[in-house]
Amino acid sequence: MQRLLVIDALNLLFRNYIVNPSLSTNGQPIGGLKGFLQSLQKLCRETKPDQVVICWDGAGGSKRRKSVVKSYKAGRKPLRLNRDIRNLSEAEEVENKIWQQQRIIEYLNEMPIIQLMLDGVEADDIISFIVQAPHYSGWQKVIVSSDKDFFQLCDDETVLYRPIQKEILNKKTITERDGIHPVNYALARAIAGDKSDNLPGVGRVGLKTVANRLPFLSEEKSYTLDYVQEYCENVESSVAAYTNILENFELVKLNYKIMQLYSPSIPAQGKRKINTAVNNFENEFNKTEIRKMMITDGFGHGNWDELFQTMQRFCA
Repeated sequence: MQRLLVIDALNLLFRNYIVNPSLSTNGQPIGGLKGFLQSLQKLCRETKPDQVVICWDGAGGSKRRKSVVKSYKAGRKPLRLNRDIRNLSEAEEVENKIWQQQRIIEYLNEMPIIQLMLDGVEADDIISFIVQAPHYSGWQKVIVSSDKDFFQLCDDETVLYRPIQKEILNKKTITERDGIHPVNYALARAIAGDKSDNLPGVGRVGLKTVANRLPFLSEEKSYTLDYVQEYCENVESSVAAYTNILENFELVKLNYKIMQLYSPSIPAQGKRKINTAVNNFENEFNKTEIRKMMITDGFGHGNWDELFQTMQRFCA
């Protein structure tokens, strides 16, 4: 079975940007850039993929989700560097962070790696589209992200690698641990809510309560919102969770519309662009240019042999 590595790019970039204190030989922060490439090298070593797809959030994030819920992802706190030494002003840090992201894209453009980005579309939807694409049918797909939204995409061919948590999850481990099958995970989270995306859930009904009170969600059968509503209406129990869910069911339906990735929110034109990019991609690797860029950016000493060998293997 061929293996596809699908990376949630901003998730990986921000993790490195926050914790990696690397400075260039000129004293400028390059932890996000250098750490991203180091993480890519490590991921390739650990998973031995046959192809890598890097997915970026498009400009403006998800237009559709923000049109449904204007407060979606609003109020997120700015990234804070996990270290005491700060040699840039706040404005300079923002500029540097943007530069590091742009520079990563430039590095990856010199590698046999597919990069995908669509204006008004989140990386989550692109990742969902890729792992379900007929082009990769029969491949093992490894999604790299700490985001719980991807639990719902785990199936017979797709697993989730969460680097921060140091765990690899598949549909069996998720179902056994949480009591919720991936095909029903978006439904469960629609009830529980997601504070990180500013999506409140039903009061006093977390994921554990959902699993306990709606045990059928552990089954490998995709249940509907209507079924949950009917179950809560007819269950012979005075438990408050059922009443709370019913009283807040419009919120649950709205959350589900925002959270579900089973049907990715990508316009038809965007889907055609992704298919064209994937089907017509040609593996090219310019190692000389990458080494020049590393010198220009002041990487200093570093061993990139494993990364370069992987890229050369993709081109073989």
